Amino acid sequence: MLDKNGIAKRIAQELQDRWYVNLGIGIPTLVANYIPEGISVEFQSENGLLGMGPFPTEEEVDADLINAGKQTVTTLPGASIFDSSTSFAMIRGQHVQLTVLGAMEVADNGDIANWKIPGKMVKGMGGAMDLVASAENIIVAMMHTNRAGESKLLTECTLPITGVKCVKKVVTNLAVLDITSQGFKLLERAPGVSVEEIKNATAGRLVIEGDIPEMKI
Repeated sequence: MLDKNGIAKRIAQELQDRWYVNLGIGIPTLVANYIPEGISVEFQSENGLLGMGPFPTEEEVDADLINAGKQTVTTLPGASIFDSSTSFAMIRGQHVQLTVLGAMEVADNGDIANWKIPGKMVKGMGGAMDLVASAENIIVAMMHTNRAGESKLLTECTLPITGVKCVKKVVTNLAVLDITSQGFKLLERAPGVSVEEIKNATAGRLVIEGDIPEMKI
């Protein structure tokens, strides 16, 4: 199965030349480290940065340059820094071609829960509420199961929902899946992972058609 960097590498294969891409907190931020050769992508962070680069080396760290998750980042030539209202105008105006989010749960109809666990303190929903309401292309980066081994890909989310029927694709440490009207459609399996393992780890409806290839990372 994949680690977090493996998930990010696989999602990076979805990037297309000259796209504007928003990266959420957690695993999604790693995608900036794996841009395929030959394409140019502008990463946007909703705290007001366009042209975000990979994570800095120790020598490159600038405490004033952070992403939405308060991690230090780098900027690429031509990067812009602006206020929050401008940033969210980009998102609400659908000027971002791809949004990559982390999730606690995803339902097989495309619902996502990624902001709150009842009983635990949270800082708020943040930019996710605008992203799931405005973005037309959302890929979720997540672990397939929780620490107890329970599936996070469900028929219905049990945690407070962030967005309804908005997720298009899910990339986990076990598989790549599309969201369809019939449920999760299995597209690829992680290296060394069997279809049976994916079936056992998926609580939601799972569509399996033909031979399922391994991911190429």
